[in-house]
Amino acid sequence: MLENGKIIIEVYREKKPEDFTKLLSDKSARIETGSASALTAAQAAALALRAAAFAPEGERTDYLRRNLEILRGYMINLIDEDVKCRAPMRRALREGGVSEIDACRHPACAINEEIIGMMLQLLDFALELSELVPETELHYLGESVKLAKAAMDISRSYILNTVKPSRDETYKFVTRRENEISFEAAEKTVGAIMQKVASAIN
Repeated sequence: MLENGKIIIEVYREKKPEDFTKLLSDKSARIETGSASALTAAQAAALALRAAAFAPEGERTDYLRRNLEILRGYMINLIDEDVKCRAPMRRALREGGVSEIDACRHPACAINEEIIGMMLQLLDFALELSELVPETELHYLGESVKLAKAAMDISRSYILNTVKPSRDETYKFVTRRENEISFEAAEKTVGAIMQKVASAIN
């Protein structure tokens, strides 16, 4: 961003919730769906970590906690990476033709695609944790996987919307099919976790 002749680099992950959400609502802002999805995914990892804090100590628990913390930090980092990955698309929409815009579609979806992949990993961690966490704390895992699934859902929405105008039918088909496979796996894992959560809280 240029301000008074100087380049100002905005760090969106450091924004207060009030400022972040206000920017997100502004159609002219550089922040987009991927940043919102990344923040949601980070919260999903944080709640899974909270659940993991109640699991019995052990090598496997340590492994899950360590990787969930890595995921949490990684998702926070992706808040700004999404802004960067869409820069070529923003430029192409201003200055390029159809071919240039099409070439930028895949890079523009990169962070949303990464979030989907990483949330699938989180769901696997959560499924394992559901065998370790006491029933009284299982609700944290339920909340975590619901947020993880929400992050996946909004990322998929952005991806499919971005890909739809592409003239490359193979790219569109592969993208849709990859998402179908990912979400079939996610639904199965979320269902297994939520069944345990429902038994614990009802």
